[in-house]
Amino acid sequence: MISSLGIVAVDGVWVKLLPLGVMLAVLTLLVAVARLGHAYRQLGVLADTRREARTDELTGLANRRLFYETLQGCIEGEGGPAEIAVLIIDLDRFKEINDSLGHQAGDDVLRQLAPRLSPVVGTAGTLARLGGDEFGVIVAPLGCVAEATRLADRIADVLRRPMPIAGMSLRIDASIGIAVCPEHGTTADILLRKADVAMYEAKRNHHCWELYASDRDIHTRQRFELLAELPGALTRGELVVHYQPKLDLATGTVPGVEALVRWQHPVHGLLGPDRFIGLAEHAGLIDTLTMTILDLALTQQAQWCRDGLDLNVAVNVSATSLRDEGLPGKIAVQLLRHGVPPSRLTIEITESSLMADPDLAIRLLGRLSQLGVLISVDDYGTGFASLTYLRELPVDELKLDRSFLVGVPEDARALSIVRSTIELAHTLGLRIVTEGVETQEVLDLVTALGCDAAQGYLIGRPVPAAELYGALGRLAARPSLRVPRQGATAQGEVYRGS
Repeated sequence: MISSLGIVAVDGVWVKLLPLGVMLAVLTLLVAVARLGHAYRQLGVLADTRREARTDELTGLANRRLFYETLQGCIEGEGGPAEIAVLIIDLDRFKEINDSLGHQAGDDVLRQLAPRLSPVVGTAGTLARLGGDEFGVIVAPLGCVAEATRLADRIADVLRRPMPIAGMSLRIDASIGIAVCPEHGTTADILLRKADVAMYEAKRNHHCWELYASDRDIHTRQRFELLAELPGALTRGELVVHYQPKLDLATGTVPGVEALVRWQHPVHGLLGPDRFIGLAEHAGLIDTLTMTILDLALTQQAQWCRDGLDLNVAVNVSATSLRDEGLPGKIAVQLLRHGVPPSRLTIEITESSLMADPDLAIRLLGRLSQLGVLISVDDYGTGFASLTYLRELPVDELKLDRSFLVGVPEDARALSIVRSTIELAHTLGLRIVTEGVETQEVLDLVTALGCDAAQGYLIGRPVPAAELYGALGRLAARPSLRVPRQGATAQGEVYRGS
């Protein structure tokens, strides 16, 4: 166009005259050049817009749209669905950073994460910020599932390194969910949903990462069926209670049991609590379920008392129920109705339920304690309860989580943690119960360390009330079960419990 314009202009000057045709040609070419320049600028703007539409503005990483397109492209590659892993990374307690230090500090955290995570993911995958404090990784092609879990471990490690934010050094933890194609799904929507399910499972269990498992997915067809049937199960009396003995290590006797709910389903058989407790919480039925379990347990405790068997019964209370201001009154009514002394009932709560609303928990547990009910902190050590709250709570007992026994006694650090936890409980005037005792060696060890009681398959599995008498008789008669005297070494003097 420029060359043609030059020719016309030179020709017009040469003949000393610009006729109308030459003028129109010059004007046309000038307009064409201007339009071409405008189109070039539009193309640049379009490229910038396209890049911005597929890039996260804050971190410079791919955004959810590009992540989704890339994932779908990997799945629809030649030869059908390829081996792919999807990792969903969600930062733990990120809201606390925003609330305490401001959103600018939260943005600084997210900006610093991008250069940390990118080298870890490298060329093996695609890293994106999906929104808020959630990141995603696509690993394609995937050699094996272990490759995805190792990447999750490396991501968790790099996140834990101290990060300078607002003049202080913060450590960021995250929960990571993993889903694999084609094992868990063959579309982007399904994989993302299942990776989300696994991520929330990791967050609930305080684990670094979780691989998707259908039996923990409340959105499977069977889960929906159970959810629909649960209200009827509560009214039809399909919920039953099994009882697991607690062994007193000082006397070798069984002073109490823990009430554990089961669902006697007419089609699926006996279902454990992991199959329906989450459904009850999701459907808003957890309070009704808790009161049903309490009613069944107190009914049985009263019957045992009439039969001459004096046992304390422990009942678990969920975090939702612990936010009910009327809980102490409801428990008092149940105790009065069944004629059970408050001291024969123990309410078990978890650390996470305490931390949901510490002030309310302290107030409600205080009222229960005044009533005479015993309070036990279940799964102690798996949550984030502050020692300040532990000092203020009217707690009578700590139940040391079974995860503390992993590696003991070979792991000296694990052994030190168990010993110091027992000493802490006794210093605070609390009883300490060890869960998950499955071998004689572990029983010997926790007794030597000064635990007050033990619970686990070695001592007895959960059984229906009708079978508890026989279970207690077999426990007393077992020559293989040795209960060392407290203060003795694991190899020291032992005697058999009655």
